[in-house]
Amino acid sequence: MKKTELKELYQMMFPNYPDIVTVKQLQVMLGVSRHLAYKLINDGEIQAVKIGSSLKIPKVSVINFVTEERREVKPSA
Repeated sequence: MKKTELKELYQMMFPNYPDIVTVKQLQVMLGVSRHLAYKLINDGEIQAVKIGSSLKIPKVSVINFVTEERREVKPSA
């Protein structure tokens, strides 16, 4: 993704959230459970930094996750 595209998305997506979000905010942003939010972080799908006892997630990491193209691998019959 080009920097200009990312900048536009950053201004359009999740405008009411700060640049760094919490796991609880991530849950609301994506509409997922607490369990899935932690799984996405632990699996490296969404980047986070542990500060003290809490995780801080850059909003840009959430935007990258949402806009990233993924291909599902379907099992062969």
